[in-house]
Amino acid sequence: MMGSFVALALCVTSVAPHPQCLDFKPPFRPLRELQFCVMYKDFGCCDYQKDQELMAKFNRIVDNFDYHGYAGCAGYVMELLCQECSPYAAHLFDAEDPSTPLRTIPGLCPDYCSQIWSKCHFAIPLLSNDSSIISSKDNQTRLCQHLQLDDADYCYPHLLSNQRLTKDLGRVQTDVDGCLYLCLEEVANGLRNPLAMVHANDGTHRFFVAEQVGLVWTYLPDRSRLGKPFLNITKAVLTSSWEGDERGFLGITFHPKYKYNGKLYVYYSVEVGFDERIRISEFKVSSHDMNMVDHTSERVLLEIDEPASNHNGGQVLFGDDGYLYIFTGDGGMAGDPFGKYGNSQNKSALLGKVLRLDVDDNEKGPLYKIPPDNPFVHMQGARPEVYAYGVRNMWRCSVDRGDPKTKEGKGRIFCGDVGQNKFEEVDIIEKGRNYGWRAKEGFSCYDKKLCANSSLDDVLPIYAYPHKMGKSVTGGYVYRGCEYPNLNGMYIFGDFMSGRLMSLKVDTSTGTWNYNEICMGMGLTCAFPGLINNYYPYIISFGEDESGELYFMSTGVPRATARSGVVYKVVDPSRRAPPRQCHYDPLPVRVKSNLIKFVPQETLIGVDLPNNKVEPQPTESSDLLQELIDQLGTSLITTTPIPTTTRPSRSTKRKGKRKKGKHRTAAVPELHNGAVRLVNDDQEGKDRGRVEIYINGEWGTVCDDLWTIKNAEVVCRQLGFRYALGASRNSEFGEGRGLRILLDDVQCVGTESSLLTCTHAGVGMHNCAHYEDAGVICANSEHVVEA
Repeated sequence: MMGSFVALALCVTSVAPHPQCLDFKPPFRPLRELQFCVMYKDFGCCDYQKDQELMAKFNRIVDNFDYHGYAGCAGYVMELLCQECSPYAAHLFDAEDPSTPLRTIPGLCPDYCSQIWSKCHFAIPLLSNDSSIISSKDNQTRLCQHLQLDDADYCYPHLLSNQRLTKDLGRVQTDVDGCLYLCLEEVANGLRNPLAMVHANDGTHRFFVAEQVGLVWTYLPDRSRLGKPFLNITKAVLTSSWEGDERGFLGITFHPKYKYNGKLYVYYSVEVGFDERIRISEFKVSSHDMNMVDHTSERVLLEIDEPASNHNGGQVLFGDDGYLYIFTGDGGMAGDPFGKYGNSQNKSALLGKVLRLDVDDNEKGPLYKIPPDNPFVHMQGARPEVYAYGVRNMWRCSVDRGDPKTKEGKGRIFCGDVGQNKFEEVDIIEKGRNYGWRAKEGFSCYDKKLCANSSLDDVLPIYAYPHKMGKSVTGGYVYRGCEYPNLNGMYIFGDFMSGRLMSLKVDTSTGTWNYNEICMGMGLTCAFPGLINNYYPYIISFGEDESGELYFMSTGVPRATARSGVVYKVVDPSRRAPPRQCHYDPLPVRVKSNLIKFVPQETLIGVDLPNNKVEPQPTESSDLLQELIDQLGTSLITTTPIPTTTRPSRSTKRKGKRKKGKHRTAAVPELHNGAVRLVNDDQEGKDRGRVEIYINGEWGTVCDDLWTIKNAEVVCRQLGFRYALGASRNSEFGEGRGLRILLDDVQCVGTESSLLTCTHAGVGMHNCAHYEDAGVICANSEHVVEA
């Protein structure tokens, strides 16, 4: 699956054009029409203010001209100055490489340079203060050689007639199959199955990320995280360390009037006696700390018995009508086998439904009321909470904010409904409607008898896709943010199993939804500061920030205790909003706990950027993992080795990052390839620790896939010990995050001279992360040690 993800997410193709401004950002459409550089009035790198600055500079220059000089040269001066507004300004001025000086005159094509020299060489000192250019002004050959670009495709003015560069300029770029090229920005990392990102809509522009284990973290607008969790109900949440466990903390939403009433609502799995249930509770924020929930304020709105451990639903959200919507699964197992027609078609059951509750003014009396227009209030035997039915396991729903100008689409609720064994679907939720399960799966019949029932009256999905594309839909959002106008109205969603990112956009003339896959931009497409073009494959959830920008969360290991979860922001590299249009001033946040600065860990792949960056340190984190493992049971945390002979390197692997002061890695003459050492973060003896190996001038770690006592014997014998007593896994002796992972899938007979002579996936080739760093326990006596 990892290999297929690499091919899917990266969509290798020919190098795409790379429009970029001098501020290292994409071009834009000016809000106010330009008066001077009118050739770029529709799309470029100048707003009205910059345009006026260039016009003033032009006037200062031509004030030095006589009549003949103005007549012959002014037009050239204007063209040269206005190239700062070109969509390819960064190319023209060599700004793509921050390590080289910015050109003072844009890169010119030789024939055009010759024209300028013949008409305007006297004006060169007025255009540039570069001594090498000024000294060449009287020598056409030298001057034009100096003004040439290494990449002739981008020289002015020939780039204007280059179809490869001008075709669809300002639109989202696509490959030949229509796959949209987008990029990502890493926002948060080191999370354990992050499955919700929400905001409080209180003007602070904080965002909150929930982990499956029952922790919710607060992030500030600068992406620093508070050291203390906003909410911690890990002791109450039912989940495990099993890969793919669907139980846990599943949803969170803030009351629309949270700023005034401090209320929020959560959805999580619990165990009551021998029964498993889903619980929907109300909490209040602490009166003493705006970044912490009052854990004593919990009031349980609903508890629903779960007959199985899967299909738990998990979405809670507030609609535009101010009511609380709850999305439950069908109860689990397969085929909704509960009762004659299943839970989903049974209006007297709360499973397999969309529920709608009124939770306002609930300080006294019942914790919720039934909205008077709920569709089945007056139907005998039906639960009045039911708003819609016939759903299987809706995983991630969202409310459309509507078009920023026209408000078209406002209030629509989109959901991804996970299928059985053939189709995944996307639905728009409407009052009282039947979404077909278990009679139908997607557009096709599942239960043929129910499907033939004339009273089914089900609403069809807006889109369904077969399992060859993915096997577990993750619902997303309609993009309504400010920063990327091209994405407006695009519903972006994904698939948990295939790692596929997808989009739908409605054709307003026909009402049909058009599909485009989303690929990560290759070549220079994402070569902007801070952007990346790869992500972990298990797409868990999507989210919006307070200003409407779009994010998604994914992980490399779908396990509640695995710290491989990352939050990514979706970025369109082809066009941005004009400068200052998306500015906002967050309200101040009173912080009472320590702040953990965010440090990105992921890198752009497939491109060698010219600038030399200081390697970042990993983001520090408040480690509650051991406490969680103690609660969930360490015996559950295991990795089953997969016997493979070759393994592709994962596109999302972390590059080597060195933590200051942690390891001394300076090479010494005696070191040779294959040398090993043991590093123990707890400093408990020199006979045990994380295995680090020296290869080609650097120290690195070894992944624990296929790690056995035979591998440990090779390491221990190398270090002078007679016996290997243990082969440890799951980073028992700490994570070597300051180093690269150098070996994976190591298989030794036990007699080899070093790990390098054992079978392995290849130096630097791996499909794992540092939480799988291998270790050993060595000894000179044959006593058994419990590792």
